[in-house]
Amino acid sequence: MFDISNIKTFTVIGAGTMGREIAQVALMADFEKVILTDIEKDVMNRAEEYIINGLKRLEAKNKLGEGVSTEMILAKLVKETDLIKAVSNADFVIEAVPEIMKIKQEVFEKLGKFSPEHTILASNTSTMSITKIGERSGKPEKVIGMHFFIPIVVLRLIELIKGEKTSQETMGISYAVGMKLPALKGKRFIVQIEKESPGFIVNRLTIGGNMYLNCVVDEAFEKGIPWEDVDADAGDLTQWGPLVKFDFLGLDVIYHCQKYFEEALSSDFNPGKVITNLVKEGNLGSKTGKGFYEWTADGKPKIKKGKKAGLFDLETYMAVQLNEGCRLLEEGVVSGYKIIDDTMLAGMDMPGPFSAGKRNYEKWAELLEQLANKTGKEYFRPCTLMKSGGFIKMRK
Repeated sequence: MFDISNIKTFTVIGAGTMGREIAQVALMADFEKVILTDIEKDVMNRAEEYIINGLKRLEAKNKLGEGVSTEMILAKLVKETDLIKAVSNADFVIEAVPEIMKIKQEVFEKLGKFSPEHTILASNTSTMSITKIGERSGKPEKVIGMHFFIPIVVLRLIELIKGEKTSQETMGISYAVGMKLPALKGKRFIVQIEKESPGFIVNRLTIGGNMYLNCVVDEAFEKGIPWEDVDADAGDLTQWGPLVKFDFLGLDVIYHCQKYFEEALSSDFNPGKVITNLVKEGNLGSKTGKGFYEWTADGKPKIKKGKKAGLFDLETYMAVQLNEGCRLLEEGVVSGYKIIDDTMLAGMDMPGPFSAGKRNYEKWAELLEQLANKTGKEYFRPCTLMKSGGFIKMRK
């Protein structure tokens, strides 16, 4: 384990949904100073309020540690609208700005100019190439991907992604920093990804599933089927249906991820008509109060119980994820399927596709053939490793 005692100032760039939660766990990790920066003062103030409320809830449940109060933790928080001031003395910086390559590259160019030489520059990108994000930073050996999962204070997973020029020292220090960040579900589970791939592990599988959901949503809209009925198709598998989750994550985030995959992997990932229109209208989900559903001011969806529409099929969704997992094995991003299933469980709080896929891959391959024929999206067709069942021998 690398010595990180000299990591004293931790800066978070972007005070949105991800940034505020990263700042909260950094505060709880007891760094000397946590600087939260955003160009919008109102966004920062709302983020501070969110952090305060989160800490108070944990304090009430005795989850902050013996003798530790919300006030003690908040004393270490600094809000700053000036990016240069926010990073000029930082030891570790993590970026959580919108999932648009041009914006991220502009941020990292500034970070390379204005942060100290020793500073590690991490990106919380959920999909994008770390090499490309950091190529204008002037110190690509210090650039790394560090992808968290909401709610960050609860879920254990961090995906740590190496760019082409990221040093092993940067990987080691970032791993140690990640292990220091608390998670209510237990010790952090950090998966180190040495080979870049769009979406890394979790989002490579998830965004493949999102492509299927986009098709379902567009079909439901054409048939005049309520969104509650689409969510009802998922049954009681999770507390929220897939479209409520889309709203919670942010439809702009879903849209930009699909656009990146469209460029990086296949034109079949192009966002659906419904999501495209919602984003153009500014209806981005919970953050704007309206998306597929309307949301209350305290962040709850206004949703009535629906009846099953018969459009979203869970087995087909799992088949799509299994196919993406097999592609990761084919590409050599991971050596065995166990790490994919373990990563999905730690990051999404739900099982990965391989446990069930080992028993059902032949049936699922046929479901994917049918899906490709129905949608015209060739990317859905099963890859060789999935269709043959060869992945079964690749556990580790």
